[in-house]
Amino acid sequence: MNFALKNGCQAVRISLYHGSNTSFEIRDMKIDRLQQASENACAIHLFVDGRYGAFSTNRIDRKELEKFILDGIDSTRFLAEDRARTLPDASLYYKEEGRDLQLYDPKFETVPPDDKVALAMQVCDEIAGKDTRLVSAESSYGDGDNFRYMIASNGFEGESSDSYFTLSGNAGIKGDGDARPSDYWYESSLYYDTLCKKGIGAKALARTLRKLGQKKIASARLPMLVDFTNSRRLLSPVIQALYGSAIQQKNSFLINKLNEKTLGDKMTLTDNPHLPKASGARLFDSEGVATRQMPVFEAGVLKTYYIDTYYANKMETARTVDSPSILIMPPGGKDLDGLIASLDKGILVTGFNGGNCSTTTGDFSYGIEGFLIENGKTVQPVNEMNITGNMLTLWQNLVEVGNDPYPGSNWRIPSLLFDAVDFSGL
Repeated sequence: MNFALKNGCQAVRISLYHGSNTSFEIRDMKIDRLQQASENACAIHLFVDGRYGAFSTNRIDRKELEKFILDGIDSTRFLAEDRARTLPDASLYYKEEGRDLQLYDPKFETVPPDDKVALAMQVCDEIAGKDTRLVSAESSYGDGDNFRYMIASNGFEGESSDSYFTLSGNAGIKGDGDARPSDYWYESSLYYDTLCKKGIGAKALARTLRKLGQKKIASARLPMLVDFTNSRRLLSPVIQALYGSAIQQKNSFLINKLNEKTLGDKMTLTDNPHLPKASGARLFDSEGVATRQMPVFEAGVLKTYYIDTYYANKMETARTVDSPSILIMPPGGKDLDGLIASLDKGILVTGFNGGNCSTTTGDFSYGIEGFLIENGKTVQPVNEMNITGNMLTLWQNLVEVGNDPYPGSNWRIPSLLFDAVDFSGL
């Protein structure tokens, strides 16, 4: 940082990163693939005479870095001026010292490789040979750790570290004709001891078997129940429309909606970045700005955008944070089975197959699969159907929220029940 400042930069931000990961993949009770990787990187952000350049390297030798920085400064001077490119206001930086969100498992480096393989084998064993129609049984174990250090010339210095562990299983079976239904299940945790290690393969197989006999049904406008493994797919376009880049480029269906009621009464969403031992938790964002708990929607009223320093300067508005941390939707009173039981007729969506949503208009079209619900029970697996509509209308028709968010996710969104959704089938 000091070398860059002495050689022509007016401001500098530097980030150091180290990460490692391991994975074991099993196919039909044999190791199919194993991988181990580690990475070091240095990212340098240079602010030179009203111009901005970002450069990265994994060669962290002092002599090489000095030449790398000098070359970066020379290159940055060739760029057009962009006065919106600045470091954040120093008053926004995270300044507390010693706070620990407990995101790193101190046992991370002590887990024996044989134990990792055994866990993946156990998941695969819960699938292999358990049904005569089985055509594939797959499982995987993965883990990783990350360390980041960042310093900025106007007063920020901070570091963070985290770890993760995952286990997953996938089953494929022979269905009717050429159909080959498949499904999966996974578990994840920041800590090895709290990782769920049993029942994953059995659950993947059960989720696959329930797909036998999938078919289209007649087109209709029906209530749509989306299970918690897929609910974030419908929230994602809403969050993308809140980014400063989308707002500034007028590519958002939520532009100029701050403090207005835009979605339904059931839509309440909070960003809570400081949950200990939780995926997505953080004390500061990618520029060092302090994170804080904040409402995103309150009973359908939009309360914030996600605006980084660049777009705050471009739009001459207040900076918030650059992206979501942990999104939490308050749970309702029913689990998925309870929501199914509440419907006379509807469709439970358990998967999305392609499709898209326009961030500008909110119009969407998605392929779906799932189950027809009649008289409070699932009666027929369905697939090759589409849903179409508009995100604003869809979320205004959110009528009930489940109580089953996945605790290992950084988006804790439970099962969601929407009214009057257009399904296209036969």
